[in-house]
Amino acid sequence: MNATTDFQIFETKSLAPLDAREALIDEVWRGLRKRPRSLVPWMLYDAEGSRLFECITTLPEYYPMRTERDILASYAEEIVTAVGSDYSRPLRLLELGAGTAAKTGILLRAATRLRNEVIYFPVDVSSDALDAACDSIGCLLPDVQLQPLVANYVTHPPKLERFGGNTLAMYIGSSIGNFSPEEARIILRNLRSQLRTGDALLLGTDMVKDVATLMRAYDDRDGVTAAFNLNILHRLNRDLGANFDTDCFRHRVRWNRVQLRIEMHLESTCDQCVDIPAAELSIQFAAFETIHTESSYKFTQKTLGALLEDAGFTIKQSWTDPRRLYALTLAVVQ
Repeated sequence: MNATTDFQIFETKSLAPLDAREALIDEVWRGLRKRPRSLVPWMLYDAEGSRLFECITTLPEYYPMRTERDILASYAEEIVTAVGSDYSRPLRLLELGAGTAAKTGILLRAATRLRNEVIYFPVDVSSDALDAACDSIGCLLPDVQLQPLVANYVTHPPKLERFGGNTLAMYIGSSIGNFSPEEARIILRNLRSQLRTGDALLLGTDMVKDVATLMRAYDDRDGVTAAFNLNILHRLNRDLGANFDTDCFRHRVRWNRVQLRIEMHLESTCDQCVDIPAAELSIQFAAFETIHTESSYKFTQKTLGALLEDAGFTIKQSWTDPRRLYALTLAVVQ
């Protein structure tokens, strides 16, 4: 990361380097040797996957991104004020899964108007995404101190140093919905363990709504989400020497009404055998058999409240759009 620009940026840190190849092999062994077959969502986000996801967020069918952005634009100062009214104290904004921080600048801009000192602590598994985030925020808001951290926050939760101000943890983009309820509780409990009384969490969640709107958001007419899903097979071909024929798999989306989640799958179009040399595996797929690649849980006020309470947070305030498609919820540490 280039630290010669005018904005304040600290050297990018990386947690105990993760061996991405070994992690991929472990997940292939865990998920593809059993039925039903599955792969974990983080495998979708290599450089190409991250690029495709950024494209998805601009699609007309994909309402979560623009809806969340509109909520932030409408209530940014109110959100910052709700964290604490002592404007003389510094504010540290920790963001899990920051990506390119496309929407975070809205909140940081409000924070710089209300606080004398603002520190942005973005955490993401992609160093490329963090570089883009820091470049963008640094140019937009040169007074914000940047402390990026490359880490898989699920397997290696960030440790926060003692701080003389308020910490606002952000987990937006409905990223929490990509995890099972138990996994989501663990992530939030780990985060809660690093926060102190007076700190807060801003959680973005996609709410339960009509199925047609949900399905369109994950199966767009231009096929961008399909390309994003299929890219996980390209990644295994490139990184593990697999021989997936992506023309023999197709993107499938399902609404699981029992678990209140959208599911993304890759469906085999024929009987086929796939070799993954680096994992020393040969896998036989039957026609119509699927690999479950991602879930996106949707929330009701009841399930959202239960999740936050179980993780040790108390809901203070919530903001939503007029159609109540999406919610930003501020929960505090007591």
